[in-house]
Amino acid sequence: MQQDILINWSPQETRVAIIESGAVQELHVERTLERGLVGNVYLGKVARVLPGMQSAFIDIGLERAAFLHVADVWHRQADGEPPAVARAGGQPQVPIEKQVFEGQSLMVQVIKDPIGTKGARLSTQISIAGRLLVFLPQDDHIGISQKIPSDQRESLRKRLTALVGEPGGGFILRTNGEDASDPELAEDIAYLRKTWSRIRESALRLPPPSLLHQDLNLLQRVLRDLVTDETQSIRIDSREQFMLLEQFGQEFMPSAAARLQLYKGERPIFDLYSVDEEILKALGRRVDLKSGGYIIVDQTEALTTVDVNTGGYVGARNFDDTIFKTNLEAAQAIARQLRLRNLGGIIIVDFIDMQRDDHRDAVLAEFRKQLARDRVKTMAGGFSQLGLLEMTRKRTRESLAHMLCEPCEACVGKGTVRTARTVAYDILREILREARQFNPREYRVVAAPKVIELFLDEESQHLAGLSDFIGKPISLQSESAMGQEQYDIVLL
Repeated sequence: MQQDILINWSPQETRVAIIESGAVQELHVERTLERGLVGNVYLGKVARVLPGMQSAFIDIGLERAAFLHVADVWHRQADGEPPAVARAGGQPQVPIEKQVFEGQSLMVQVIKDPIGTKGARLSTQISIAGRLLVFLPQDDHIGISQKIPSDQRESLRKRLTALVGEPGGGFILRTNGEDASDPELAEDIAYLRKTWSRIRESALRLPPPSLLHQDLNLLQRVLRDLVTDETQSIRIDSREQFMLLEQFGQEFMPSAAARLQLYKGERPIFDLYSVDEEILKALGRRVDLKSGGYIIVDQTEALTTVDVNTGGYVGARNFDDTIFKTNLEAAQAIARQLRLRNLGGIIIVDFIDMQRDDHRDAVLAEFRKQLARDRVKTMAGGFSQLGLLEMTRKRTRESLAHMLCEPCEACVGKGTVRTARTVAYDILREILREARQFNPREYRVVAAPKVIELFLDEESQHLAGLSDFIGKPISLQSESAMGQEQYDIVLL
């Protein structure tokens, strides 16, 4: 399946859309202000050593000094070296005052972003992430991700050891490298070693504090992670970023850089395939199918549910065929929505019930065929006794909705709010509760306009009855800034 990659760049945000068969299949977004420091490598200067806390403060050029704890200081123990302070895991740990000193230049990597008044947390063990591998330049260990099944790890370790060749740093195979070919792994090894070589050169040339290596931004990750053999073109709408990306690609990924193109059209690049309209649709619950049917996508904390409905589709010769054709179309649309919305975890799909086994088999085969195009690992089972299809999709990053949206202030993420009448009755009960504890001159209800209108009209009799019962006047104040569920009872 041939694909095109569109890149819309602005100083505040980078957006990448992957187009297949004229339709948007994936969307990646990175915002400048939300980019963290984790993964960045600095040449820092030790500002202060605190033996009592077994930590040190390192100046890496940020507003606040960063924090280095003794547990994050990499130390290769020499043969016969006596153990000092025992670490929790049983490994010897040399006191920090014997490893670093004030004024020392130190290469460090950020492992935790600054939060509030706390500076970044650092480690002296450098690790550089590639698409398939993680490079550990200070170690010689060849490791395999624990998430890969244990029966496959040994064969993968032998393959990786053979590709790495002579010792010169350790490598860990990431989960998404489980099915990678030898040429793909070799390309990642070469990229990581070249990156480390540049970091070392910069460390010798630059004074502390200096940034030696920044984790790849989204533009660079497009070349590293998203380009495949099926990619025809990579179009970007910024001349400056095109030149920077071309320079990066020619050095590290020449085959991907050859497909780079500068977009010079007058229309915004995302308008070519109505990408912004697709984003708006992907943030909604309902997705309409061309036949007239539709699917409903609901994302919850534990899982995502997808419900298929025939809607207004009555085009087939009989009811069974109508259901079958709707389910077939839905199978394609669901696989696309999972990629576009980047939904991960457990996913339950409720296709319309099919009576015929051959229809169920055909829908399942089509669904698995569409899922096979996904770069993220997916697993789909068969239909359960209840007619539901269970599947999983690996979580790689935040979903589109979590990235672009936030919970509604009115419903706080529930998706519904209590009716004005329900809130009005809550207020009546609250006034009665307050009357048993306090003895004010008057009660004033401050609430949303709909709730106040209800008290002035249909619920006026109940409000008057409560006022008589407690022997105190109750006044009303409408507040348009309040949500329907919000209210205050003021004691005057």
